[in-house]
Amino acid sequence: MPILNVENYSKHFTIHHLNRHIPVFQNLNFTLEAGQFLLISGPNGVGKSTLLRCLYRSYLPTAGRAIYHSGYGPIDLASAADIDIALLRREEIGFVTQFLRPRPRVNTLELVAEPLLGQAADYDTATTQAAQLLETLGLKPELWSAYPTTFSGGEQQKVNLARALIRPRRLMLLDEPNASLDAATRIALAERLAELKQQGVAMIAVLHQPEYMAELIDITLHLTEPVAEMNHYVA
Repeated sequence: MPILNVENYSKHFTIHHLNRHIPVFQNLNFTLEAGQFLLISGPNGVGKSTLLRCLYRSYLPTAGRAIYHSGYGPIDLASAADIDIALLRREEIGFVTQFLRPRPRVNTLELVAEPLLGQAADYDTATTQAAQLLETLGLKPELWSAYPTTFSGGEQQKVNLARALIRPRRLMLLDEPNASLDAATRIALAERLAELKQQGVAMIAVLHQPEYMAELIDITLHLTEPVAEMNHYVA
């Protein structure tokens, strides 16, 4: 059974002071199985990140359905109640961006370990796994006790990835997770995602330099330039 069925999915933004709709993408259809990796491709401005945010429900789609087959049964991500979306985010659907927004005065090791601690893992086990993943992604051990707010963009992204991937969900949405990474870390990230694929994690990604993950990609969804602005006006 597919983990996600997307049908006639559309999104436009409304510019109220102009009384106009601006289309982003229209009538998208795709199916994703457990363990599959779907790449969203296309030029800038076609709605690649917007599609991810709609599936995560940071944005509401304008039309269509996204039937996610959860552990609780099928649920339409386009119309589900906020409380159900919050539950799925905690347990089954993860979102990885290229930006880290850490809480102040929490060191790197504890920040990465938090998702495991939240699932009742003991402190030593959680921090040991966090250290292993940080080392895999190339963050120097002398930085693990520091606050990530002081790090460079590339170092922050390593922390962000470690935190997101330490407790993978059934469906992972990846928004340019490799944009600020050096070549060695891109390779390490691809190897970690390959492990998750083997475990049955489904992934949808927008990628900077997708050639580093070419062997992971099962499906490519190519978005084209949005059509001309809709001619009808907001009521």
